[in-house]
Amino acid sequence: MSSKKKILIIQPIHTAGIKLLEDNSDYEFEIVENTDVEFLKSKIKDCDGVSIRTAKLAREVIDSANKLKIISRHGVGYDNIDLESTKKNNITLAITATANAVAVAEHVMFMLLYISKKGNMYDDTVKSGKFNDRNKLPKTVELWNKNILIAGFGRIGQALIKRCHGFEMKVFVYDPFVSKEIIEQHGGIKVDSLEEALKSMDALSLHVPLNEKTKNIINYDLLKNMKKNCIIINAARGGVINEIDLDKALNENLILGAGLDVFEIEPPDTNNPLLKNNKVFLSPHTAAFTEECMIRMGKETIQNIIEFFDDKLEKSKIVKL
Repeated sequence: MSSKKKILIIQPIHTAGIKLLEDNSDYEFEIVENTDVEFLKSKIKDCDGVSIRTAKLAREVIDSANKLKIISRHGVGYDNIDLESTKKNNITLAITATANAVAVAEHVMFMLLYISKKGNMYDDTVKSGKFNDRNKLPKTVELWNKNILIAGFGRIGQALIKRCHGFEMKVFVYDPFVSKEIIEQHGGIKVDSLEEALKSMDALSLHVPLNEKTKNIINYDLLKNMKKNCIIINAARGGVINEIDLDKALNENLILGAGLDVFEIEPPDTNNPLLKNNKVFLSPHTAAFTEECMIRMGKETIQNIIEFFDDKLEKSKIVKL
């Protein structure tokens, strides 16, 4: 019988992460792309560790794992993993806490710039034949000196605030779990009420987890009281915005536009009205998909597993269940 620890890699990761296992004689691994529940149950039953990206890791799959000690999430969100069964079975859940902050922060700035500068204005101008009539060109807005609210001030929020300062934006932060002192150290202004703060914001960037408290935290009641020039960016989890309410607010010109990298249901239903709303800039949950970030995430995902078994895994990478 092999004494090697067996790792199941659900959904492929960057080869830089795989190489860490290939070079370590204490491990054997298998990569699977099939995420069907019954298939995963048959594969996970004798595994010591699991790497997973966006696929669902259901309760019955986790409960069928006899030896599982560590689940390493390729990313920072973990709403695709059944936390109750993870806790019940005394399994450690780790995230790639340090890998994707820069890539996501840059994506947020890209979306803000695209919407504020009306990224499709040039194509529209040429097609409409208005290229030589400057009075009819669509008006764009500047980010300079604008108020932005960052909701959620973890590593991504802290990476974003640096880039906002580069555009000389005034940055406000809503995060009940981060002190005023830490926020001010990063050059932000702490706000205690999301509802009140949003009344004076020109932009909102969401970086909160999806849970019972954040589900539909952005809804019509909030949207109708926001500034008409406000831009909303969501690169966190789709469920934190009520999508029907957002579509309604955009159609009623209550806000300027929205950039969405995430949806409540992924992939989104083809009937989702936001897919057809020309005030929305969309990307398919790829904010972290830079080459550099995929390398970092692949390596950190596997490092978390190895460091766990070496009793060296940092507490900051472990999810409190």
